[in-house]
Amino acid sequence: MLHGFRSFKNSVNHVRHLRNRICTRGLANKHCETSVKNGVGILKFDSPGTKVNVLNEEFSFDCKEAFEDLNNNPEVKSMVFISGKPDCFIAGADINMLAACETKEEIMKLSKGGQDFMQQMEDCKKPIVAAISGSCMGGGLEIALACHYRVALESKKTSLALPEVMLGLLPGSGGTQRLPPLIGLPNALPMMLTGAAKNATQAKKLGLVDLVIKSLGPGVEEPKTLSHNYLEKCAVDVARQLADGSLKKPKRTKKGLNAKALSHNLPLKNKFLRNYVFKKATQEVMKKTYGLYPAPLKIIDSVKNGLESPATGYSRECENFGDLAMTDESRSLQSIYFGKQACEKNHWGKPERMPQNMAVLGAGLMGAGIATVSIDKFPKVILKDVSDTALSRGEDMVRDVFQKKVKRKKMSQFDCDKLMSSLQTEVDYTSFKDVDIVIEAVFEDINLKHRIIKEVEKATPDHCIFASNTSALPIGDLAKASVRPENFIGMHYFSPVDKMPLLEIITTDQTSKDTVCAAVEVGLKQKKTVIVVKDGPGFYTTRVIGALMGEAFACIQEGTSPTDLDKLFVKFGWPVGGATLVDEVGIDVAYKVTKYFLEVFGERISAGNPKVIEELVEAGCLGRKSGKGIFLYRSSAKGGTRPVNPVAQKIMDRYKQEGQMTPSGEDVQWRTYLRSVNEAALCLQEEIISNPVDGNIGLIFGIGHCPQRGGPFQFLDTYGAQAFVDKMRQYEDSLGFRFEPAQIVIDYANSGKKFMSS
Repeated sequence: MLHGFRSFKNSVNHVRHLRNRICTRGLANKHCETSVKNGVGILKFDSPGTKVNVLNEEFSFDCKEAFEDLNNNPEVKSMVFISGKPDCFIAGADINMLAACETKEEIMKLSKGGQDFMQQMEDCKKPIVAAISGSCMGGGLEIALACHYRVALESKKTSLALPEVMLGLLPGSGGTQRLPPLIGLPNALPMMLTGAAKNATQAKKLGLVDLVIKSLGPGVEEPKTLSHNYLEKCAVDVARQLADGSLKKPKRTKKGLNAKALSHNLPLKNKFLRNYVFKKATQEVMKKTYGLYPAPLKIIDSVKNGLESPATGYSRECENFGDLAMTDESRSLQSIYFGKQACEKNHWGKPERMPQNMAVLGAGLMGAGIATVSIDKFPKVILKDVSDTALSRGEDMVRDVFQKKVKRKKMSQFDCDKLMSSLQTEVDYTSFKDVDIVIEAVFEDINLKHRIIKEVEKATPDHCIFASNTSALPIGDLAKASVRPENFIGMHYFSPVDKMPLLEIITTDQTSKDTVCAAVEVGLKQKKTVIVVKDGPGFYTTRVIGALMGEAFACIQEGTSPTDLDKLFVKFGWPVGGATLVDEVGIDVAYKVTKYFLEVFGERISAGNPKVIEELVEAGCLGRKSGKGIFLYRSSAKGGTRPVNPVAQKIMDRYKQEGQMTPSGEDVQWRTYLRSVNEAALCLQEEIISNPVDGNIGLIFGIGHCPQRGGPFQFLDTYGAQAFVDKMRQYEDSLGFRFEPAQIVIDYANSGKKFMSS
């Protein structure tokens, strides 16, 4: 019997040895490959069939199994963790994994599993080197933090961040505990509270990585492959040196009495200074978020607990992670994440002819912006205007965007000059004979646009697409001047074009499917988040803004001051105040839209007296662009607040509704928000938008529609359709029919259906 037991034990050891041998020959599991080079075990993440590695349950299991195989292999003295994808180390956790969890306990189990694995890595006696190239985000960076040494490739693609706060979460696998001692509290908190990414050089300066490897130029293979292979070689060398003792693990405590060392060490060790840092961080969070987002405060709590009570730091992080994942705010932000992903795919299919050569008409702010996001994406981009002077101004605007990137070291001066030299400027149509798409961005004058459409179609080939950047004029009305209405479409960009992510594409009944496919493909190539809507007054985003601004003006006429209106908007979750929004859009633009909407929708969409906007325009109060609108923009008062324009105030006072009680702050917030949500619901009801996801993304990325609520349809599901209808009815009783709830919301309230699951 003893002999049998020994035989069984020998068989088990033999199987383990064979498993290690198989592992070291690279025949590893689905997501991880392993090999051994001169005593260094290499664990390579490489999920099949995808451009990025993400931490899901299967990936995590495979990674842990591969790590344990290397750790148990006596041939392995040290390890290197590296990705098989040069542009992605690990892009973070799979959000679907979190979304599938229904309880806090399920969420905490995921967090605890990540913490345990990374603690196992940190406790490993064999030195582990993280070789980072490409995106190293969230859980990916937490894995790197658990390694004993970090090497990063200096590349445009290399980016390190803990962006969980953007999803209403916190780093839940030890990030809140490992980052502060590594780079110091004053550096760690901003990284986690903002989700800001660091490139390799910045990470080295912070102490986040220990060694930066320069990228290689062209050779036998493409530079990306050569550089990635070189990164692996350097990481293996470092791992070997750590194993044989010729290279010591870095000491994380800064030495000396210089400012860098003191700012790193003192807040970690001195309770008074530590509390001061936490107090200032909390004040800054409340100043920026008004407490609408719970994640930043939970991050501060987790870090504070870990520094003051290390034994409970990880459990507090896990507990807070579970709490946050179950909040409405996190669910809303996750919904935005999924929606954005959906709007960054071409659901219409590939076009028969992908536009290669582009022309932009109008070298103003919008035209120059469209050219800016296009010249590095298309072989030929023409910017046309009526004069060299106008073109020169447009070129300057384009160059200014790229020069700012050069200044921030996001682009080389050589690349900037190369891009500018590729921009072709014209005052006529002589170079339009091979243009595939023309995007018009001239003044909002239908007669001017009609004339331009006819001129362009004479100068371009039959397949050329004509896209108008109008923000409100019906695309169908513009297309009446076209002899090729099947090639006519709207492409509504948002200003500033290089920063605002949304592109609203507008189709008519005559627009061909292939034209839509091509327009979406162009937008995606420009790195835009794209929604496709049907033609109608104001399309989608402008129509909702019209209802929002109409109610804001009504509140002003009832006695709410512009300054108070701004504060109330921001405290409710809008990125800018209501009065500032009007100034940003342009009061002249608001006047044209309001006038048009009154003709189409009647008084339902406006509210208040439209004569106010008319007189503001007549007085030259056009908004920020003219230096004066509701506010003055040539001077700023202390604290960053802008003074109300006395001319505008006089006009608004003249139309103040006598005998009307000034609405409470809460009423102002809810009235303006509910009107925007109801208008969005009407757009879905009328099939202007095809689905709730497009509706959420259009307003979040187009006008900053209170992101913590996830957009109008996520809000309706969270708040409750019946509760929405009841609140609208209350306002309808006192303020009139503009608060009549959309029938589609009434139907959903009666049926119990959810918008985001329909």
